[in-house]
Amino acid sequence: MKTFSADSIRNVVLAGHGGSGKTALAEAMLFKCGLTDRMGNTAEGNTVCDFDAEEIKRKLSINASVVNMVWNNTKINVIDAPGQFDFVGGMYEGVRAAESVIITVNGKDGVCPGTVKAHQLAMKKNKACMLAVTCMEVENSDFYRVFTQMKSVLGPSVCPIVVPYDKNGPVEAYINLLTMKAYKYDNKGVPTEVEMPASENRIAGLRAAMAEAVAETNEEFMDKFFNEEEFTHDELVKGIHDGVANGTITPVVCCANDTLSGVDMLLEAVTRMLPSPNERKLETVDGEPLDYDENKPFKGIIFKTVADPFVGKISFVKVVQGKLTAKTVPVSTSGAELRFGKLVTVCGKKQEEASEILAGDICAVTKLEANTGDTLCDPADTKALESIEFPKACYFRAVTLAGGGDEGKLSTAIKRLLEEDKTLEYVHNHETHERTIGGLGEQHLDVAAAKLKSKFGVDVKLDAPKVAYRETIRKKVTIESKYKKQSGGHGQYGHVKIEFEPTDTDDLIFEEKIFGGSVPKNFFPAIEKGLQEAAEKGSLGGYPVVRIKATLLDGSYHPVDSSEMAFKTAASMAFKDCMAQSLPYLLEPINNFTIFMPDDKQGDIMSVISKRRGSILGMNSVGGGMTELNVEAPEAEMQDFALVLRQITQGMGEFTTEFARYSECTKA
Repeated sequence: MKTFSADSIRNVVLAGHGGSGKTALAEAMLFKCGLTDRMGNTAEGNTVCDFDAEEIKRKLSINASVVNMVWNNTKINVIDAPGQFDFVGGMYEGVRAAESVIITVNGKDGVCPGTVKAHQLAMKKNKACMLAVTCMEVENSDFYRVFTQMKSVLGPSVCPIVVPYDKNGPVEAYINLLTMKAYKYDNKGVPTEVEMPASENRIAGLRAAMAEAVAETNEEFMDKFFNEEEFTHDELVKGIHDGVANGTITPVVCCANDTLSGVDMLLEAVTRMLPSPNERKLETVDGEPLDYDENKPFKGIIFKTVADPFVGKISFVKVVQGKLTAKTVPVSTSGAELRFGKLVTVCGKKQEEASEILAGDICAVTKLEANTGDTLCDPADTKALESIEFPKACYFRAVTLAGGGDEGKLSTAIKRLLEEDKTLEYVHNHETHERTIGGLGEQHLDVAAAKLKSKFGVDVKLDAPKVAYRETIRKKVTIESKYKKQSGGHGQYGHVKIEFEPTDTDDLIFEEKIFGGSVPKNFFPAIEKGLQEAAEKGSLGGYPVVRIKATLLDGSYHPVDSSEMAFKTAASMAFKDCMAQSLPYLLEPINNFTIFMPDDKQGDIMSVISKRRGSILGMNSVGGGMTELNVEAPEAEMQDFALVLRQITQGMGEFTTEFARYSECTKA
C-alpha cells in the first residue's frame, strides 16, 4: 500500500446536525474517488460508514467511522461523526484526530443546533472549518436562505466558493466562484461546463465578497484589491487556503449527495484549501508544539477504540511524529511496553494490512492494551500528548440482568463497553446496592444495552435508579434499654442508658459519661458497634441514620452474664426505641447544577426548576447567546432533567452536576 507524507494528507471530520447528510456525503466522496462501485443508502443500511448492526437497525450514525480516499494525489482521511446529541462523543473523537471540520448543513433545514455545536467545538479546538450545504437536489432546498442564516449565526467569516444557479426553482447549474465557470451534472455526477448566467447580479456580488475576504489575508492582496486588480485563480486559492488556516475564512461549498453534483468541486476544495497536518501543530501536555516529522521518534495518540468480541480491541491511532510500522513496539508515557497484533488502514469495516504509517496519517492496530486518549511513544521520548476531554454522562439508569445470571459477566461486559465509549459512566452505588450506567440521553443508554446483548451476550434491563435517602431525628431523647436472657448455663445481661440528640455531623458520634464504673470500659466498643450497626437502617424507609449523637450516661452489668454481645444488643435496642420517640424525618440528596442554555430559554428552564423544588442561586451571561444558571435541586426530581433540557433547548442546553449536601425532604 502506498504511504503518504504529512503534506499530502488531509484529515477531516464530517460533523453537523443529525440528518444533515454527513454519511451520504462520505458515500458520495468515496464513489467519486472510485473506492466504491455503487453508492449506499442509510435507509437501506448498506453505507460504508454505518456498518454497525445498531446503526443499520436505527438508520442513523452511532459511532464515528473512518474512511480514506485519494484525490489529486492527496490522501483524504474522512471521519464520519454522528449527528445525534446522544452520540456526540464520536464528534469529539474525530475532532481530536482531524485538522479540519467539514460541517454539513441541509439545504432544506438550514442551520440547526447541531450545526452551531459542531462549529463551537471546531473553534474551541482551533480547527479549520468548511461548510458543505448538502441535499441541493431535494425539493424546497434554498441555498441563499441557508447562506444568510450561516452568515448571521456563524459569523462574517462564511465565504461561498461554490454556489447554485436556481433562478427557476431546481438547481440548473453549480457555479465555481474561483474560476467563474458554471457546470451542469448528469445523473452519474459527470460535470459539463455550461454558459455562465449573464444577468445574475447576485453571483457578481458573492464573487466580490470572496475577493474582499481573500484581500484581508495579506498586505499584497490588500493592495491589489484596493487598486481594483483582478485576483488570479491561484491567488484566490492561496488566499482562501491561508484564510482557512488562520480562521478568518470559512469556505462554503454546495452539493447534491444523491446525484453527486458538486462533489468533485468539494473534493477539490478539501485538497487545495484545507490545511495539511503540517499546518496544524499538536501540543504536548506541557505546551510544547510538535511538527509532523516522520524522521523523529514515533509518537501517536489513540483517538478511538472499538471493542470487537471476535477480533478483540481495535485502537485507532493518529501518528503525530515518526512512523508506525508493523514491528514497532511502542511504550506508554510511563515507559511500559505496549505490543499490538496487526497494523491496518481502515475504510469502514474493511481493513487492509499496512507495513508502515507516516506522521500525519491515521491507522488502526489490533489487540493493544491501551485506551482512548492514551499517548503511544518511542522509548526515547515519552512526553504525553493532550488527551481527549469528553462530555460527562448526565442521564443515569439502574442496570440489572434481565433474567438473572452472572454479575461478574455484566461488569466485564460494561468495562469493555466503557473502553469503546468514553461518554458512558458506570457506578456501583454501595448505599443503594445498585449498579448504574450513565450516558448522554435515553437513546444512548438504549444503544448501550443493545450492544451489551449483541456483542457480549449480556441481556440487561434499565430502570430509574433509587435515591440514597438518609434519616435523622428532630429532638433529644434519653432511652434506657436492658437486654436480659437466661437459657441455662451463662445468661446474657446488658443494661444501658443512652442520650440521643441531633447534631450537624453526618457520622454517628459516640461519647460516654459514665461515673463509678456502672458499665466497664471494655464494653464501650461493643455498645458503639451496636449503635453503628443499628444506624445502618432507620425506621422510616430503612435508610442510614445520620446527624445523631449518642452519649452513654449509665447502665449496669452482671459479673458473670454480661458480654460484649449483650451490650451490643442492648445498644441496638436503645437505638430502635430512639427512632420511635425522637420524631425522625427523611433527608434527601441535594445537587448543584450548572446549566448552560440559550438566553431565550431562561424562563422555560427556570419554570421547570421551580416545579422540581429547585432554587436559583445565580445566573450570568457567558456570551454567544448563552446563559449560565446555577441551581440547587433535589436529586430525585432531576433524574430525567437531561431529556427535558434537551427538549426545551433543542439540544443547545447542557449541564454539569455534583453533590452538594443532604437536606430535609419536603416531599415524600
